[in-house]
Amino acid sequence: MKPPSVLIIDDEPLMRLSMLDALKAVGYEVHAASTGHEGLAMLNQETFEIVITDLRLPGSDGLDLLQVCKQRASRTEVIVITAHGSVETAVEAMRRGAYDYITKPFSMEELLLIVDRVTKVLTLRQENLQLREELEGKFSFEGILGKNDRMREVLEKIKLVSATDSTVLIVGESGTGKELVANAIHRNSPRRDDALVKVSCAALPETLLEAELFGHEKGAFTGALRQRRGRFELAHKGTLFLDEIGEISPVVQVKLLRVLQERQFERVGGNETIEADVRLVCATQKDLKKEVQQGRFREDLYYRLNVVQVMLPSLRERKEDVLVIAEHVLRTRCARMNKALKAFSQGAQELLLRYSFPGNVRELENMVERAVALGRPNEEVQAWGLCGFPSCPYLGGTPQDACGFCSEGLTGRKGRGGTVDSLAVAREQFERQYILSALGRVQGSRTEASKILGLSRKALWEKCKRYGIPPGKNGQDEE
Repeated sequence: MKPPSVLIIDDEPLMRLSMLDALKAVGYEVHAASTGHEGLAMLNQETFEIVITDLRLPGSDGLDLLQVCKQRASRTEVIVITAHGSVETAVEAMRRGAYDYITKPFSMEELLLIVDRVTKVLTLRQENLQLREELEGKFSFEGILGKNDRMREVLEKIKLVSATDSTVLIVGESGTGKELVANAIHRNSPRRDDALVKVSCAALPETLLEAELFGHEKGAFTGALRQRRGRFELAHKGTLFLDEIGEISPVVQVKLLRVLQERQFERVGGNETIEADVRLVCATQKDLKKEVQQGRFREDLYYRLNVVQVMLPSLRERKEDVLVIAEHVLRTRCARMNKALKAFSQGAQELLLRYSFPGNVRELENMVERAVALGRPNEEVQAWGLCGFPSCPYLGGTPQDACGFCSEGLTGRKGRGGTVDSLAVAREQFERQYILSALGRVQGSRTEASKILGLSRKALWEKCKRYGIPPGKNGQDEE
């Protein structure tokens, strides 16, 4: 790893030059600015890995520069220079994210030691990032993550088929990532430099879908005020992705079959034959073979589309991928929202692993985004943040109609006798009530309750935290 780039901002010429020479002498790439405005201008133009700035500067002080650094490049480390009388300000800078401070007067050896420590931190951070990318690379392709055996087979199939021009049929439940697979296939295909055109077949009625796919001539139907090219023309030399292909009508099926057989079509209301040099990628959540058996989908079209089938497993079938995906989404959403949250708490992890995810990966992504939006900086993601309800029954509250955990996957399915809780849920509900009963007998004293329950105070405190049981009056017995 090459030495980090350094920006020095100091209005004292002799001090600035001394630091510049000392850092250059040991191999650092160093730039310098004499005022806060000049430093800000350089930060706008370039990202520096280390910034060394005096706290008192003409034009803009060091705290302002620190804020700019952290906003524009959160991984930039800042060292502040302060006088003896401004140590409190330096401490405030540390609270705002500065790596360290150095007090005037100081020797160049002292400065180099601090910069060396920062360099080691940056190196370690980069190595960890590379390691993470390498690990993810083994279990991912174009943003599609999975270490589950079935999912790894899917990823390998996508890699192989991407290099060909074969028609691909992607099958999977809603939210499993069918569009993501289509994107990956196109980006890694020989057609990557041309267009990827997408059509949702379920979103348009028969007449509009036909015109959308094949285009139309002026006056072909009411409202056709001008000639319009269809998606097949727009996707010429590229890839056409037809989502929910199982929803197209028999009429459109016939026209689509002809395009696949002859690589030709006419616009609606037109006579001109147009060549179609298009790679077709389709997706469906239906069982097209069953649709063929029931007469709703043409058999010949089915076999034309089903050249290479990619079957995406549901998220409940690949439980080992839940936390892998959740952690990836957590990092990306934190970066997008500029929030620094830690990893998932133990309770949050347990909740994710117990949930059935009827909405699959899409639901998981939304759930993690919700947790990031509701989370507090520098704290772990809590279980309640995943559903958005602090009163979720899995945290010791009452069921919420709008809570996915209450309506799906955790409370059990509705049967003849109504809703039946899982054994784990029933056990937790009993345990919470039992703890509340014990606390009630001793007026909320956790010390006394822990003796009754045969638990340590710490164990009781952790269970109370998990179940959302508030402390006793005046917060007594809090750890």
